[in-house]
Amino acid sequence: MADYKALAKQVKEERRFLMNECQEVGKAMYGLHMAAVKDGALEKKTKELIALGIAISKQCEGCIVAHVESLLAMGATLEEIAEVVDVAVLMGGGPAVTYGGKAIEIAKQLSA
Repeated sequence: MADYKALAKQVKEERRFLMNECQEVGKAMYGLHMAAVKDGALEKKTKELIALGIAISKQCEGCIVAHVESLLAMGATLEEIAEVVDVAVLMGGGPAVTYGGKAIEIAKQLSA
């Protein structure tokens, strides 16, 4: 079984590396992220849940780790994450089953 706590640390390190080595792009991506998930008609947590579903459909393991970690920090429950997986599987088919399972395991490991 994968060590998702270690992967979460690696994702953070890679993000820091990007911010240091590609400062203009790193700052632009950070700004885009903050603008996209800020509270509006939808709350930030809802937007992060949507982003998780997209990350599952896009099969981006690092993205899944980052969004699950953010969601747990916002108080998301395993049940909420599992419902996102349900919708991701609807839209992403078989591959989303695999990455949805990863999302649930990531949530379990990071919340332990």
